[in-house]
Amino acid sequence: MSSTGSDAGDGGLGAPQTKTPGEKASGAASADGSGWTRASCPCCAGGPVEPLVLLQLRAGLPRETKDWVITLIATAVKQGGAGLSAHPGEEPSGDIVVVSAPRCTLLRAAEELGLCKPYRTGAMTAFSYHDRGNFRDADDMQVFLTLAERQYIVKNELEGLRAQRDLKIPGLPEGRLLQRRDNIWQKLMAVGVVQGMFPLNDEDKLKALSDCWYSGNQLTQPLDKIHAYFGGTVAFYFSFLDFYTWSLLPPAILGLILTVFSGSVNKEAMDSISDSKVAAGDGDGDHDDDAQTVSGHMIQAVFSMLWSTVVIEMWKRRSTLLAYRWGTTQLAERFSEPRPAYHGALGVNPVTGRVEPLFPAWQRELRMALVSVPAVGLFLGLVVMGMLCFYWGEARAQGLHAEWDSLLSSVVLYLPSVAHIVYTNALGTAYRQVALALTEFENHREESAYNDHLTGKILVFTFFNYFAVLFHIAFYKQDLPLLRKRLASLLIITQLVNQVTEVVIPFLVDRFLSAPKRKEKKEDPQEDKFRNQSSLPDFPGLFSEYIELLVQFGYLSLFSCVYPLTAVLLLVNNLTEIRSDAYKMCKLFKKPFSAPVAGMGVWQTAFEVLSFVSVISNCWLLLLSPRLQELGQENGVTGTNVVLVAVLMEHLLIMIKMVLAKLIPDEPDWIRVKREQNEFISMQALGQQKQ
Repeated sequence: MSSTGSDAGDGGLGAPQTKTPGEKASGAASADGSGWTRASCPCCAGGPVEPLVLLQLRAGLPRETKDWVITLIATAVKQGGAGLSAHPGEEPSGDIVVVSAPRCTLLRAAEELGLCKPYRTGAMTAFSYHDRGNFRDADDMQVFLTLAERQYIVKNELEGLRAQRDLKIPGLPEGRLLQRRDNIWQKLMAVGVVQGMFPLNDEDKLKALSDCWYSGNQLTQPLDKIHAYFGGTVAFYFSFLDFYTWSLLPPAILGLILTVFSGSVNKEAMDSISDSKVAAGDGDGDHDDDAQTVSGHMIQAVFSMLWSTVVIEMWKRRSTLLAYRWGTTQLAERFSEPRPAYHGALGVNPVTGRVEPLFPAWQRELRMALVSVPAVGLFLGLVVMGMLCFYWGEARAQGLHAEWDSLLSSVVLYLPSVAHIVYTNALGTAYRQVALALTEFENHREESAYNDHLTGKILVFTFFNYFAVLFHIAFYKQDLPLLRKRLASLLIITQLVNQVTEVVIPFLVDRFLSAPKRKEKKEDPQEDKFRNQSSLPDFPGLFSEYIELLVQFGYLSLFSCVYPLTAVLLLVNNLTEIRSDAYKMCKLFKKPFSAPVAGMGVWQTAFEVLSFVSVISNCWLLLLSPRLQELGQENGVTGTNVVLVAVLMEHLLIMIKMVLAKLIPDEPDWIRVKREQNEFISMQALGQQKQ
């Protein structure tokens, strides 16, 4: 069970009983002396075998069922199998199967996924199996494909298994039948034969990554190593987290300058914590402070609008560069097998010509219109109900404070905000489960479409859940001191809660509950080390991490003009977030599968939308500034004229944002040239084939 074929045979395991799915096995699925099944491709037989994925089977599963699963994994693709290699573990009747992948299977899958790899000319080119001799290092899978890519290919091949005819799963009751074109892997999961699967850690590579990621004093992220080990989904998240965190430096510095050198801004910052309000006319210098407050807030507002545009446009360039470097610019998911949970009547795909489940688009749209939209609307209604309860509690707390005027009543003033934050977090957790069920019900064919619709549902709710109260306070109640206090509460309390729930609790659970159970020594059998990995909890995904960043970005771009210290608090939080998230990835959870991706997907669109909305928000917040309204009254400017000026400024700033977005191209010139060269070479090759 080690990384070489010779070592894998130390346990002296015999070959499992082999049958092809439904009948006797051919020699392709037999095992060699190491216990690994032989590769179905003759050119891949022999040589080192790398354990990539561990399957967890049901305890007490009949031996013939396990043998059938192993045979299914090892049988050639043309015969209905996955074309992979499998090892039954030290105990042939045990509850695990370790899976590897031969070279030819990996290369064919790389072509189907649309991965780009270095061509002999050095350019990143879409990989072609028939032209594999012209790609660099195509004979060495350890170099040609990253560990994350190899493991994802194993998962993709297993989840793409479909029955070629009706058959019975050996060792299970008669009712457990597979019908033609059924997804085999989904069926095995549904009946409990397979309890789960996860990619195996390479302890040496993980230790090296940890040392240069969160254990040392490095200020930059080892993005290429993260991508190679954890895959594109994780790498793009940490790349954006790193980029966004350092982008917080300019607004943080500006916020500190405004707070230190503007007396009223400083007083407002303190008042947001102590709950007292800025008193106008309490001294000779108050008028000047108010002028500085307006000036400082105007600078902060305009800066936030322009900053958000530049940050998003520069991130697009960085994202394109990383996608080119990691070979994910030409992914072809729409031509691959449907996702395992996709179902429908069997038919011929008009694009690929394959027999697969087909589901009419109008039925999906009908489900979204009649089920998903009303369900989302219901939860948005619950958000409104929570907001109304918050205002009721706020009024009661202020009444008590006015009556008691004590330290206790000052604390009570914050209880409605704290209770509402807890309520919104609990509602968000429940909604995510509902969103998962709704998106599954919609029955999307591609994994990316499924993820985009799921993320879209969560984004709509998140925006409403986190920002509805702030918009209501700002533009309906027009209570800037309350908005400032609410924003300070959100920034401080939410970050403390996140740090405790995301880092402290998982660390304590791992340190005192999980770690003692999986203590291992260097001389322990490899299988025991694999089983220790299975005791870790599943990785919960990056939804909550992206939502946290999106909410942060919203607080900063939409409302920071009323609380300039926003960027400072976010910067401090994110500097610890980078290392805590890295620690969680490496220590606290099972390694996740990570699909090749070309960017953040729909999350990037969400950040762009917030960047656009920030123009409108900041312009109207400035309009509500008491000092600005006072200046308008002193100079005889009517309310209508003030609104017209605000609209004019809003449109002017939107035009400036559009010009900035146009001046900063999404794609660096050298990548554009490389891409056009690849297109020209492909066109020439196609022309030569036609001759």
